[in-house]
Amino acid sequence: MERQWLVVLFVSLQCGVFSVACAESDSDNRNIGFGDSTRERVSTAREANAVFDAQRAFDMLERQCAFGPRPPGSVAHSETQDFLFRELQKYANNVVLQPHQYKTKTATLHLNNILAEFGPATGETLLLAAHWDTRPFADRDPKPENRDKPILGANDGASGVAVLLEIARVLKEHAPPRRVVIVLFDGEDYGRSIEDMFIGSRFFARNLGKWKPDYGILLDMIGDKDLALPIERYSWNANRGFAEAIWQRAATLGLTPFQSRLGDAILDDHVPLIEVGIPMVNIIDFTYPYWHTVEDTVDKCSPKSLEVVATLVISIIYDGL
Repeated sequence: MERQWLVVLFVSLQCGVFSVACAESDSDNRNIGFGDSTRERVSTAREANAVFDAQRAFDMLERQCAFGPRPPGSVAHSETQDFLFRELQKYANNVVLQPHQYKTKTATLHLNNILAEFGPATGETLLLAAHWDTRPFADRDPKPENRDKPILGANDGASGVAVLLEIARVLKEHAPPRRVVIVLFDGEDYGRSIEDMFIGSRFFARNLGKWKPDYGILLDMIGDKDLALPIERYSWNANRGFAEAIWQRAATLGLTPFQSRLGDAILDDHVPLIEVGIPMVNIIDFTYPYWHTVEDTVDKCSPKSLEVVATLVISIIYDGL
């Protein structure tokens, strides 16, 4: 993902600060979600949330990292793909690979998005996404001698995938009231420039087919021990009402890492889907000091952070917005 500094003048003129509290939801986005919750669905969400095991999710993070750095073309990349596919097969109605080739100036990459579906076969579809590859070089490392080394990607990649693997187990035990599609994108972090990044999500956005969601949530870098989650600005600009509803739900649930303010605009896997008309929100902590360094390791992450994000996502799956 890449940082983009934007000046959002209309917000400044209306509110004076980048504050969610001062903004009115766009009427076009206000109806995204499932309407009012019923007592039965609230109960189901609580039961499902009780099933989520934060330590097990953290174990999934550790197991990914045990393969080592996972850039496309590596042995670890292939081994991780097999592991993720087998894990999702335990819980999903259906799991498939979405293979695609991508030519860079120096290589041809053989990539696979991993797609899994849960719940009813038809009807409104919620997409939950993360990327499973890791960056081939630590270009942000403070030490020049490390900048050509691959990163382990404990937070930048493995954390979002870990939450979704554990949510997949929850969905098996508590069938969701709507169709849920989990997509693990490949090739998100490959290139030195954005032209060679977000490869899997760009391919998915061009080839939605039966996987086309009504809206979705991207999880990226959500395992940091010191978790801080402002509203990502591309998400808010494109789908203001949707983003505000998610952060309002987090406030209702008492999830304090979700901060009711605007953060940076981050180019990430949600943008290709926004560009083809899919409402997407990126949940991301971009204040992570170990981003794209060799220090993005397991010890920087926390089961509690994974649990915070999962609590919100589970609430949305079962209760809607």
